Amino acid sequence: MSLSQPSKFLIAENLDDFPEDLKGGIVAIGNFDGVHRGHRAVLDAALGLGHGTHHPVFAMTFEPHPRTVFNPSKPVYRLTPPVQKVDILKECGLDGALILPFTREFAGIEANAFVQDILIDTLGISHAVTGYDFHFGRARQGTPDYLRSAGANHGFGVTIVQREEDEGAEVISSTRIRDCLAHGEIAHANGLLGYRWFFESEVQHGDKRGRDLGYPTANLRMHDNCPLRQGIYAVKVKTRDGWYDGVASYGRRPTFDNGSTLFEVHLFDFSGDLYGQELRVHLVSYLRGEEKFDTVDALVAQMNKDSEEAKAALASLQPLSEVDMKLLELAE
Repeated sequence: MSLSQPSKFLIAENLDDFPEDLKGGIVAIGNFDGVHRGHRAVLDAALGLGHGTHHPVFAMTFEPHPRTVFNPSKPVYRLTPPVQKVDILKECGLDGALILPFTREFAGIEANAFVQDILIDTLGISHAVTGYDFHFGRARQGTPDYLRSAGANHGFGVTIVQREEDEGAEVISSTRIRDCLAHGEIAHANGLLGYRWFFESEVQHGDKRGRDLGYPTANLRMHDNCPLRQGIYAVKVKTRDGWYDGVASYGRRPTFDNGSTLFEVHLFDFSGDLYGQELRVHLVSYLRGEEKFDTVDALVAQMNKDSEEAKAALASLQPLSEVDMKLLELAE
């Protein structure tokens, strides 16, 4: 994993490279997959503690996901792979991120060694902020109460953030968001995230059938374990040259070949070559499920309807949060 370093946002991918400018800081610790509203409650608590002080505020997170390390045959689908996670952490207003490699050996260190060797000796933290369910060290012996006690003994502050609930009083979690994606509940997933969920992928060559139908598409591959429901979506897409509204189809093209799964994006008011570009695609709304049509004319007629519905959804787009505004660059 190699992450580019945004301006004024410091990134370290191991303890040996931890920047001097982040030492003595306030650390928000967690996996932060999705950087959803529950995670941002932890980040906001850390930022609030750092406000008006000289202490830098940074996130400590882990790659790959611990559940993937312990059960590699069933890897966890990442809502935000490392690069995207760093992008969101930056937009949250942090000063940096420490992305520690998570291995079985790392998981086996004693809780007191995590505190002494990492938090104190290497990072020199002034304060630690975690969620109510964060555990660390061998056999998960590092509980929130353990961290509080360690902070009192070693002279650093500890804040434990209680669970964040949605408007229906349900806990916000990455698992819930994955379930929403699997059921096509994009509006719900986006509401839990506090921004429009997005992925990044490089444009591949396809069979160019969309061009013949009057809907040229950029063909994108999703990760094999992506739970996203197949169907039609309204999307906002960032290309090398800027932002475009669009309509997308995720599926196997049952009217034609029922082939391998592709995410095909048609950009409105665009002409040009996207091959080889990496696009960032934000899902705004789910329009309908994938269907098989008896004729090509029937398919095109439905595509016309989909395009109009997507344009209507995108025309009324409002940011869900300040983070959403920054990610979509709506302030520009």
